[in-house]
Amino acid sequence: MRFIIEKGPPLRGEAKVAPAKNAALPILAAALLTKEELFVEDLPGISDIAAMLEILGLFGVRLGREGRAACLCAENPRQPKERAYAPVRQMRASILVLGPLLARLGEAFLPLPGGCAIGSRPVDLHVKGLEALGADIEYEEGGLRCRAAGLRGATVYLDSPSVGATENILMAATLARGSTLIQNAAREPEIVDLARVLSAMGARISGAGTSFIAVEGVESLHGARVTPMPDRIEAGTLLLCAAATRGEILLRGAAPEHLFALNAKLLECGCELRISGDQIYVRGGPRRGVDVQTQVYPGFPTDLQAPMMALLCRAKGSSILVESIFENRFMHAAELRRMGAQITVRDRIAVVRGVKKLYGTELLCTDLRAGAALVLAALDAEGQSRIGGVEHIDRGYENLEQKLGALGARIRREE
Repeated sequence: MRFIIEKGPPLRGEAKVAPAKNAALPILAAALLTKEELFVEDLPGISDIAAMLEILGLFGVRLGREGRAACLCAENPRQPKERAYAPVRQMRASILVLGPLLARLGEAFLPLPGGCAIGSRPVDLHVKGLEALGADIEYEEGGLRCRAAGLRGATVYLDSPSVGATENILMAATLARGSTLIQNAAREPEIVDLARVLSAMGARISGAGTSFIAVEGVESLHGARVTPMPDRIEAGTLLLCAAATRGEILLRGAAPEHLFALNAKLLECGCELRISGDQIYVRGGPRRGVDVQTQVYPGFPTDLQAPMMALLCRAKGSSILVESIFENRFMHAAELRRMGAQITVRDRIAVVRGVKKLYGTELLCTDLRAGAALVLAALDAEGQSRIGGVEHIDRGYENLEQKLGALGARIRREE
């Protein structure tokens, strides 16, 4: 499957931001924490969501669908048969079921998860955090064998503010006996959104969005009806696409407060921005080179580093990008060079020297956000680009070709 993209007019129009993949996945995993129904409205139509729903089904969660909504009930969660683990191995976010399973079942076996090849993402912080709550975890048969006679509250210090580890420990702590304090917790908006959902289910949580999250364990959680937050990465990608084509678009249903770092760089690069409520207006202008360093929230998000690099390929002057989160997240640079970009990569630093033109060619996605970068570059390139491996893009962007096409992009999907 591939995208065929030709350079067209500047993008213009309005687009609605989809619900956040990175918020919806832990919310779905939280269904394992209660025997009552969790009704999640407006789920994004992406392959990662379908995979998570399949994984939850393996663990005994009953699923009902109503359009874009899902009703999940984990009345009797169970451990699946070993042969049924393929979806777990294929998606990184499958690790998020570990904490809820320990809290409800007292035991779990989970194969080590896969995901995008963007660098080492070990599960040691998940393991250390759950062990601090009383779990006994061993590496066994390519996975994790976990047991807990009963989780108990504890002070958990994270060596780095991992989003996934914070989410896993937070969910497990809601049903642990006593109080839990997560120190050096991740502060991403998706953590705040998960805490909001858990609180709606009866959890007692304070401090989400700060480096110290306190949880007072409760006997049980109940069902709720919730909606995930807007996807700040999709919103950022669309803003960057508009800037790359010198277009102007209005994003509706966004959360501008989650995009301060990107917005600052867009202004520095020469774009015009206007924000009103949940709407962001952007108009692209002559691009200037800027320096970017990815950081944990509220710094510049690593998930927008690749499309930002694509934008800077035609900026005036030079730009320096420093990737401080993942050690192997410049794989898209080689594909951008095939389009005529001048990019030099050494370790975690990339130097981009702006060129006058990019040229369409055969391209291949290596991961989700690299795929978004190639789409952005192709919108700005002379001639036709053919981008393979778009199943990576489908993991995190819902019908991207339709959303961009509605803004005037010349893009189509080819089986």
